[in-house]
Amino acid sequence: MGPLLLIGGGGHCRACIDVIELQGDYRIAGIVERPGEEHRVAGYPVLGSDDDLPRLLRNTRWALITLGMSHGAGRRRELYHQVRASNGRLATIVSPLAHLSRHARLGEGSIIMHQALVNAGARIGANTIINSQALVEHDSTVGDHCHIATGARINGGCRIGDGSLIGSGATILPGRCIAPGSRIGAGAVVTRDITSAGVWAGCPARPLEEHR
Repeated sequence: MGPLLLIGGGGHCRACIDVIELQGDYRIAGIVERPGEEHRVAGYPVLGSDDDLPRLLRNTRWALITLGMSHGAGRRRELYHQVRASNGRLATIVSPLAHLSRHARLGEGSIIMHQALVNAGARIGANTIINSQALVEHDSTVGDHCHIATGARINGGCRIGDGSLIGSGATILPGRCIAPGSRIGAGAVVTRDITSAGVWAGCPARPLEEHR
């Protein structure tokens, strides 16, 4: 059980800690957080800030980005490339309470949270969050740096572009494609392809400005 550095110390980090402790494949060495934040997260020490990553990764090679996506994918993407540039290795985490088909693929640095289901033929990119009770059905592709939020449903044969957020309880109907960088609101139902990035909400999902 090797040591693991967690990058980002907010609420998503605490949820990831619960998964990592239950899985048991890694020992959490500590947290990387912004200067001035709390000194411990769920009992684990804050070891430094983002600027300390090159130094910290010399001693702890494995890392997981535990920053959420409330403000988009940009910072998670930056941290992912920073870890790789510092010769760190990105852990892949699957909750023992989730199901990842042996016929599915999971990219480096991604995490599958409690009670999520990733079915046969699905492909999950790097640095992506499949959150609690989310579904990624057969033959769907979720890109890099995405967040499939709690209870979201990605039906069969869908394509989710890099850096997208699929909100809690949203449903993507079979075969639909989502443009990179899209944000699908909680509870939205996507009935047609989304070809341009933006914020989409409602049933059927429409650009947010159409709701105003």
